[in-house]
Amino acid sequence: MRQNGWTFLGEHGEFRLEQPERNSYLYFPLVNEAGMMSAVTPNLHGELTSSHNTFLLEPVSVESLHNSKAARNFWVYIQGEGAWSVSGNSAKQHADLFTEAEEKSVLEAGFLWHKITREHNKLGLLAQTVSFVPVTDDKVELMKVSLTNTGSAPLTLTPTAAIPLYGRSADDLRDHRHVTSLLHRIYTLQHGIEVQPALSFDERGHRVNKVTYSVLGAGADGSAPAGFFPIVEDFIGEGGALDWPQTIISNLAPTEKAGAALEGYEAVGALRFAEVTLKPGETASYVVAMVISDDRIDTQHYAATYLSEERFDTLLEDNQRYWHEKLDTIKFQTGDSEQDLWMKWVTLQPILRRLYGNSFLPYHDYGRGGRGWRDLWQDCLALMVMEPAEVRYLLLNNYAGVRMDGSNATIIGSKPGEFVADRNNIPRVWMDHGAWPLMTTLLYINQSGDLDFLFQPQVYFRDVFVKRCRERDLSWTPEQGNKLIAADGKVYEGTILEHILLQNIVPFFNVGEHGNIKLEGADWNDGLDLAAARGESVAFTAFYANNLLELAELLLQVQNKTGRDTLEIAEEMVALLDTIQGPIAYDSISAKHERLERYYDSIVPAVSGKKVQIDVRLVADDLKRKAEWIIQHLRRNEWIQNQEGFSWFNGYYNNDAERVEGDHPNGVRMTLTGQVFTIMGGVATDEQVGEISKAVDRYLKDERIGYRLNSRFGGIQQNLGRAFGFAFGHKENGAMFSHMTVMYANALYKRGFVREGYEVLDSIYRLSADFETSRMYPGIPEYINERGRGMYTYLTGSASWLLLTELTEVFGVKGCFGDLLLEPKLVKAQFDEKGEASVETLFAGRKLHIVYRNPKQADFGSYRISEVTLNGNTLACDNTESGCRIPRSVLEALPSDRVHDLIVILAD
Repeated sequence: MRQNGWTFLGEHGEFRLEQPERNSYLYFPLVNEAGMMSAVTPNLHGELTSSHNTFLLEPVSVESLHNSKAARNFWVYIQGEGAWSVSGNSAKQHADLFTEAEEKSVLEAGFLWHKITREHNKLGLLAQTVSFVPVTDDKVELMKVSLTNTGSAPLTLTPTAAIPLYGRSADDLRDHRHVTSLLHRIYTLQHGIEVQPALSFDERGHRVNKVTYSVLGAGADGSAPAGFFPIVEDFIGEGGALDWPQTIISNLAPTEKAGAALEGYEAVGALRFAEVTLKPGETASYVVAMVISDDRIDTQHYAATYLSEERFDTLLEDNQRYWHEKLDTIKFQTGDSEQDLWMKWVTLQPILRRLYGNSFLPYHDYGRGGRGWRDLWQDCLALMVMEPAEVRYLLLNNYAGVRMDGSNATIIGSKPGEFVADRNNIPRVWMDHGAWPLMTTLLYINQSGDLDFLFQPQVYFRDVFVKRCRERDLSWTPEQGNKLIAADGKVYEGTILEHILLQNIVPFFNVGEHGNIKLEGADWNDGLDLAAARGESVAFTAFYANNLLELAELLLQVQNKTGRDTLEIAEEMVALLDTIQGPIAYDSISAKHERLERYYDSIVPAVSGKKVQIDVRLVADDLKRKAEWIIQHLRRNEWIQNQEGFSWFNGYYNNDAERVEGDHPNGVRMTLTGQVFTIMGGVATDEQVGEISKAVDRYLKDERIGYRLNSRFGGIQQNLGRAFGFAFGHKENGAMFSHMTVMYANALYKRGFVREGYEVLDSIYRLSADFETSRMYPGIPEYINERGRGMYTYLTGSASWLLLTELTEVFGVKGCFGDLLLEPKLVKAQFDEKGEASVETLFAGRKLHIVYRNPKQADFGSYRISEVTLNGNTLACDNTESGCRIPRSVLEALPSDRVHDLIVILAD
């Protein structure tokens, strides 16, 4: 049976999908800044929470979406006909799902609202259910159900909202499920049902609880429900179920009125509304609010603010306006309008990641909330474009998580700059963590020109672990706090630049048997976690090499633009700048280890607190020497050729110190990661990039699912990582892992391999938007599995990278120490029929509408920038080899309250 995919409606990204319930695993996010996090499915399943310990609806994984009967439900008992669920969530409707008597249903969704329309074929009863989380300071989700008689005879209906109130921590889902229901204190209010557990009963201990969970409701005019069924077992009846409850099927009278207090049972927000008769063409509407509050709720406040159709409609308009304004900070327009609208949903994803972290959507059932270290930095990549006002503050606070040994905290608090010691006392270091902050900070500096940021002071993180978590300093106690203390007892602070230097210099010395940086607990691929002793990450050795070069150039720019000739750093760090204080032979692994141990011993148990002034050029020269040694080392030792004549870079060594990639008895082994960072970091020569592209197409490209993260290794690889225990073609073992695929495209664009990069990006879009196969709403998934299904939708760092790649590489809109640099890399297919492609974006605090006009429809490589006009006036800009540079001062002189037209003429 053929399934129809979603189609866009209009120009704002809204989409429509018919019979959505006939597709498994679909869900849609609803969220606000107040902390309400929701997921809603076509039959109104999903979850609703404000944290790991405060779920209003039962915590779910994707399998729960079709296994569990606990969902937001709204029933009508139709006189003479029986019970009907407006969301299709009843035993009878499930049974009828694939029959010819199926009901007609349509999903429509936009930023950020969700609407299901369902029609009862026999009677002509149309139900429309709209859901959203309003942009207020309350943790509330709203749902409006409108019932319309589209038939020719009157219909007498008894409506009942029925939403189970789980009301506790996700930890109680199995362990203590019944015991925690005994803690429930249930109250019936004028407009609904409120549950306030007496205690929280989870890993935090048995604490007195104040948080409440409520389901409130009213008619369109604000009229209160007629009565309630607050206890699950009474609502469903003996032998009943949530998808076929006795009280609904038999149209029983409510068991409670307002003012009741009950305790010790599983609760349900079952609200019975008064019987209503609808004449043909008439509509009755009901508003339901699901609320999480820090204490007993003020019923009058919630009723006045939310519980009427007028308030619902006003708040929905506010919600749509809020999200449209936020997402309109960047808009792409190319020759493919469908892809442009798809990109609007990608634009939303980094914001969702900031609000949800890695958790609280059904596919992310491994998360307990919060974000990881890597997320802090990569999510900021997109936020610099989407929400630039907060980025400096976020970056500054993020650096407080760096340890003096170059590693970092891995448990991140809920507030910016809050880092805590590992709660399980289990040390782990991801070797790539030190690489990302510089990349993000460089983007910020290039966008803003804010070189002063590098000299802002910041603390260091401290816990029991030292020497990159290899040892414990038993002299440290939790009472000392998580800030590094110097020998004089004062909190030690270093500049942001000092933090960056440490994170990138320490790994240079921390090498394995083949001279590459040790893999340690894993790199960005958490699945490579079983090679801590002898494993090496060649891929991220290349990344660090590029960072060292970037740092050297940054220091020279600092000297040139600010006149600073010296840097102030901790005196202990000078040992790591070996060309300044006793050069070592970089080919000598033992010499590197000895120098690193010397540094470690100098900072344990405390740093001296003393600082030294050091010449900027000497530091830059030291960093450059280190980088150039790595590049030559990798080109000489890690470039491999297999029996078929294809060549690429080896990416890893396993825990037996064996090279991972190349020919193998089980087949050719290759990783995409090993190619991305050697290309991106300039380790690969132009000729080698071409060879790598051919090898990737041969061993990793699959037309069905895109560019695989790795080829089939065979076996579970206990000497490399758990990823190979996953079935091939899933997650980190051979799926199309969007994050690395987008970075592969980014790397190709950076190196001028534009057509190859375009092909990669286009494949991601085509695979994701092919609903027949991907079965996902618009956006980019974390990965695409062996069957082509999009997995772990919405919350993925690849969205930030895709947005950044489109803006800075494809459209070539980027910063250069505060100036605007235009270097378009658009191919012919990306221009519309008029030969135009455009982007709206923020730069220097100004909204710019940048239009590339290509009147001759020339392809990339055949055009150059010939003229630039700003608001109709010809602009003199500094031409570069591939584009032009517009001074920041020109843009800052423009009014900030309007959109400015920057027209760029492309000629051959």
